[in-house]
Amino acid sequence: MKLKRLFSALLAACLTLTLVLPASAAGNAASLEDAVQTVTALGILNGDGSGGLNLSAKVTRAEFVAMAVKAMPGGDGVGRAAVAPYPDVPRSHWASGYVEAAVGRGLVTAFSDGTFRPNQEIKLAEAVSMALSLLGYEAGDFSGAFPTGQLAMYHRLKLSAGVTALSAASPLTRQDAVYLFYNLLSAKTKEGTPYIQQLGHSLDASGRPDVVALVNGQMEGPVVARGYGWQSSLGFTPSKVYRNGSPAALANIQDYDVIYWNASMGTVWACAQKATGPIQALEPDRANPTSVTVAGRTYAIESSAAALALSDLGQYRLGDTVTLLLGRSGGVAAVEDVSVSAGEKVGVVAAVDKTSYPDGSGGTYTAQTVTLLATDGQTYQYPTRGGYKVGSVVRAMVAGNGGEVTLRGLANASLTGTVSRDGARLDKYAFAQGAEILDVSDGRGAAIYPSRLAGLKLDSGKVKYYSLNPQGEIETLILNDVTGDAYQYGIITRFEEEGEGMGRYCTYQYDVGGVSYTISGSTKFLAAGGPVKLQGDPASPEKLYALTAVKGGQVTGNQLIAGSRKYTLSDSVAVYEYRDGRYWLSSLARAESGGNVTGWYDKAESEGGRIRVIVVQ
Repeated sequence: MKLKRLFSALLAACLTLTLVLPASAAGNAASLEDAVQTVTALGILNGDGSGGLNLSAKVTRAEFVAMAVKAMPGGDGVGRAAVAPYPDVPRSHWASGYVEAAVGRGLVTAFSDGTFRPNQEIKLAEAVSMALSLLGYEAGDFSGAFPTGQLAMYHRLKLSAGVTALSAASPLTRQDAVYLFYNLLSAKTKEGTPYIQQLGHSLDASGRPDVVALVNGQMEGPVVARGYGWQSSLGFTPSKVYRNGSPAALANIQDYDVIYWNASMGTVWACAQKATGPIQALEPDRANPTSVTVAGRTYAIESSAAALALSDLGQYRLGDTVTLLLGRSGGVAAVEDVSVSAGEKVGVVAAVDKTSYPDGSGGTYTAQTVTLLATDGQTYQYPTRGGYKVGSVVRAMVAGNGGEVTLRGLANASLTGTVSRDGARLDKYAFAQGAEILDVSDGRGAAIYPSRLAGLKLDSGKVKYYSLNPQGEIETLILNDVTGDAYQYGIITRFEEEGEGMGRYCTYQYDVGGVSYTISGSTKFLAAGGPVKLQGDPASPEKLYALTAVKGGQVTGNQLIAGSRKYTLSDSVAVYEYRDGRYWLSSLARAESGGNVTGWYDKAESEGGRIRVIVVQ
């Protein structure tokens, strides 16, 4: 991209102008969190030695030029300048390489006295000019005196969203710089393509930088935490630490956690999920496995180290009992011996069957197998010698050095009380960080979070089991049909009934999550049409329950507002659009856009109910 050098003398003269921008410049801005995550993930903005971003601080010319260069393709590879670019920017200056690169690409030139003034606060007009140069615009593309045309283009391209500097000569804060570069990413270049594409990234469906994809793409790892040695892999001191998705401290990370990081963001993510059991299958083959089946679940292999350990060149064989260390995507990041006993699971027996297992010698053996619905919301299969009934609470754990997984029944532990309004406590017990909660109903279960239970009263029989950590906090909790989240919800699209009495024949056609089912027989359910709750397997449900309608509602955020009443939406609410005599699975965005909206809930919110289905006409 050919860029024309800016004329510093003209720039210095024009910065004395007091061209005032509209007060609405900050309107329609992305959230500061999204903007910060995006520009820090790209390495455009870095924190200080302790990770602080100092967003209220003013930005110097040297700092902004460094940001601008980092926002260019290949800008993250700039080193020290070959020679001093300016008399007041010696080669030893921390920004000499960035200033040299900016001059070489036509972003800046010297002031009339030949200096660069690296420590001078950058003005809005200067920053805007550099941003437009990155987009491919040259001085000749603007009419009138500088910076009138540039600032007009600045607004036309919506680079101003979130920026609080109001005049051409206003100094920028670091927060202003965050928003300016964030907006730059989605702005179109002079050639008409989003600037972010030049950096190898893309926009999401809303036309904004895809933060999740961007952070994922810039993330490093995984490594397995062992002692303190793993921290040397980072090369920085983290300012933010998350463990299993919750804020944590570096000291909270434990051995065998799987670690990911982004140095620019100063952030570390730790995953503590594990799975223990016999290796039942490797696909497509042992020479180059891409997935492994352990304890009845198949996991993608996400690291070369794990692939090697499970291959024919590694130390593990079919039939061996191992502990899988799972990464942030749920894939296998590493494989450990079963002595890593933290892979134990607590849950409810969902089924008892006979299953074949590899014996490690090319043959198989058959064993009674328990399907465990664990508190993490996943199911696992374990061979067992004992007899367990569906619904029993059990713990699966590694026994001895031989690696045999044994099951131990756990006695029901009743607990009653009311969950606090902030979801932090149940009766006298606080919820531990990362507490695992499972709500079970009819052999199905849903992993939920403490705030999901906020304000709910748990009477006798609603708690099947709980355990406390050494600090006296609830770390696992198994509930008996409290929230209704364990059920599936859908909509009856067709119902036909023929005959009467013993000769009655009913046909139901219904949709669950975009999958259509048809069942026929003598059973007539209480629900004959509209949204329903399904009990049992959706392909052959035991019962269909009609939901209760809320008509004339408006969807805003996670709520359906109807008159003076507010109803909370389920995290997995199903949205259908009714048109041309048919129901079409749609999205929450369609419900938010308006129309004739009807919400359907399963029970009162004070009892754990939620809006489960929304129909838009």
